[in-house]
Amino acid sequence: MDDAYDPAGDRPGPLRVLVFGAAMRAGSVNARLASLVARLVADTGATVDLASMRDFVMPLYDGDAEDAEGLPSGALALRDRIERCEAFVISSPEYNASVPGVLKNAIDWVSRVHPQPFKDKHALLVSASPSMVGGNRGLWALRVPLEHLGTRVYPDMFSLARAHQGFTEDGQLTDSGLQQRLAETVEAFLRLVEADMRYVCLERRWYEFLGDRTEAPITQRAED
Repeated sequence: MDDAYDPAGDRPGPLRVLVFGAAMRAGSVNARLASLVARLVADTGATVDLASMRDFVMPLYDGDAEDAEGLPSGALALRDRIERCEAFVISSPEYNASVPGVLKNAIDWVSRVHPQPFKDKHALLVSASPSMVGGNRGLWALRVPLEHLGTRVYPDMFSLARAHQGFTEDGQLTDSGLQQRLAETVEAFLRLVEADMRYVCLERRWYEFLGDRTEAPITQRAED
């Protein structure tokens, strides 16, 4: 990944990837999974920005508060971190078979920024849960708002079941097969991001976000 395309400088440079755990609890298994993913991303040569949901504290979305005070500092901080990267990874817990409220609230706040910071970013979704399904249902729910906002969510997702027993003392996965699968998923995801950054030659607009009011033309895509 060392010669990945740098869209800001129009020259080779490492991919920049934001990785954050979407749980508030410091000892969360999703914080541990995010740390592991960050190490795997760094192993490819990409630049990693590791964060936690506590870095982006914000109140519940309130349109009146937005009109009176603008976006809260936590939402602006998350906006800035997303804009500095080509891709992001979210390690999200599952609450009642869906998205944690604190994560959905953060997405709602950041979606108020124009131009839309989620649009055209690549995302990989992972989860860890003590349950037997590993938080997979929550990831399917998380895809909906992100894809609506124009994020290119990677088709393959990773869910770690029985996560309270899933980590070694040094932060690896206890199941070597799952460790290999996670590493392969991260590498494949970053190769896709790199290909998009380096080799797309047309102005991209693959998604139409209904709230977008930019004037950029829609890209006509050619297929081999």
